[in-house]
Amino acid sequence: MHTTYQNRIHSIDILRGFDMLMIVLADQFFHKLNKGVDSNFTAALAEQFSHPEWLGFRFYDIIMPLFLFVVGAVIPFSVSKYIHISGTRKPLFLKLLRRFFILFVLGWIVQGNLLDLDLSKFKIFSNTLQAIAVGYVFTTLAYLYLKPAQRHLFLMGCLLVYSLFLTLPIIPGIGRSTLTPDANFALYVDQLIFGSFEDGKQYTWFLSCLGFIATTLSGLFAGTLIKNQKDKIKVVQTLLIYGAIALSLGILGNIWHPVVKKIWSSTFVLVSSGICYFLVAAFYWIIDVKKKFKWAFFLKVIGMNAITAYVVTHVLPFPKIASFILYGLAPYTGSYYELINVIGGFALLYLLLWYMYQNKTFIKV
Repeated sequence: MHTTYQNRIHSIDILRGFDMLMIVLADQFFHKLNKGVDSNFTAALAEQFSHPEWLGFRFYDIIMPLFLFVVGAVIPFSVSKYIHISGTRKPLFLKLLRRFFILFVLGWIVQGNLLDLDLSKFKIFSNTLQAIAVGYVFTTLAYLYLKPAQRHLFLMGCLLVYSLFLTLPIIPGIGRSTLTPDANFALYVDQLIFGSFEDGKQYTWFLSCLGFIATTLSGLFAGTLIKNQKDKIKVVQTLLIYGAIALSLGILGNIWHPVVKKIWSSTFVLVSSGICYFLVAAFYWIIDVKKKFKWAFFLKVIGMNAITAYVVTHVLPFPKIASFILYGLAPYTGSYYELINVIGGFALLYLLLWYMYQNKTFIKV
């Protein structure tokens, strides 16, 4: 799991760092900021860093899809390099199995309640890392064995089949599946397969894998474009076109098939992937075309050890650790004290990631 830094697409690492910053700091920051300021403006910002109850789309909803999207974007680079070095695909298949297993275990640690050592609390499938595991494996296999046109058909097939699963089946005791919290076929299948070990939070995972795969495939198309197209201006233009098409289809499809993150509906895949294409285009233009990347070193440090940042912040309470140092500020900062602890906790995390970066320690799975 220890490796050294090598040539990479800098904008991808920085975009990954941006995404991780939203996970490990932004949501807590804006909620604690609103607690301190208590204004309509800060309340609106805090709302954007929470998920809607069911229908709709907020800024925070892009975080998990962007994580999967970036995973797909690096596949053309990592897989090609791996095969070139080993000369055979067998080690790659072993890597796929190993990564799948490690991500699932980390997902159990982070949100599957594995560390509770209580079987009644254990959740089999309940975390972003496990969604990444599924998306990564199937998208890598698609990259290895399908032609570009077939990959596009595979993505469309995933979206179409999942849409049909959410609208056609009859759920025993309920009736025809609908995209509502308690009457969708995806939730019924999760309860049927996982039983008492299912997520229990309206989020669905088993059939939603079709959506996870489609999101990761969307990222694969971006990565393949960046790898194969030498004209960087054309790369940006094409990414913007991809984004406009996906977002338009998602918004149009929302009329009949609502955008719902909790079940990762096909329209959610399209809307979120469209935004991801725009983000990749923007970061690629600024970082790899215009070569303006000094400002982004901060994000790169986070992006190079994204999995580490994700796991440790879910296992260790960094704001609470910071409070052991900053507790003396409590009488002077009033309602802003929790915000200060959040910032202090992030500073401790960043110090760890910066130390790892300086020592060229990059943990991969």
